[in-house]
Amino acid sequence: MNPLQNPWKTKKSQLVYENPWIALTQHDVITPAGTEGIYGKVHFKNIAIGVIAIDEENNIYLVGQYRYPIDAYSWEIPEGGCPEGTDWLDTAKRELKEETGLIAHSWKELLRMHLSNSVSDELAVVYIAEGLLPGESMPEETEQLTVQKIPFKEALNRVMEGKITDAISVAAILKCHLLIQQDKAI
Repeated sequence: MNPLQNPWKTKKSQLVYENPWIALTQHDVITPAGTEGIYGKVHFKNIAIGVIAIDEENNIYLVGQYRYPIDAYSWEIPEGGCPEGTDWLDTAKRELKEETGLIAHSWKELLRMHLSNSVSDELAVVYIAEGLLPGESMPEETEQLTVQKIPFKEALNRVMEGKITDAISVAAILKCHLLIQQDKAI
């Protein structure tokens, strides 16, 4: 048995639901144990893009907004969706400008991760943006945003205290912290 080879066998797949953002497919499968089963997969039509925007004084920018699916207000790094076939970095630049008004002169990919990979194929990509210039934000009509500039250490404390719970933001802030601790330039 090769542990890197797919042990699942798909018998039949059926699209159950679709909207502009997601598609839900039910798969009739033979499980790795050889039994019949079903597997539901949520396909995300956008790649999740995040930005750690950090200035010369080690401040980062957070965006606050009410998140309908969790029925709660959430503090996050600037984030948005990148339609399939669209350049990830171009989307990161657009989202940073839309949500904070900032334009960055330096960009570097920080991380890639899969979110809820037991039920979805959602991919997240986060960039670090530096050399920030202020400008006018242009949020989408569905967004009511609050922008905060806070010391990186405070953002890290919010993660550790459970006040920042967005998975992309948590992972990005923790990875930045680890890079800083290892004396690697972020």
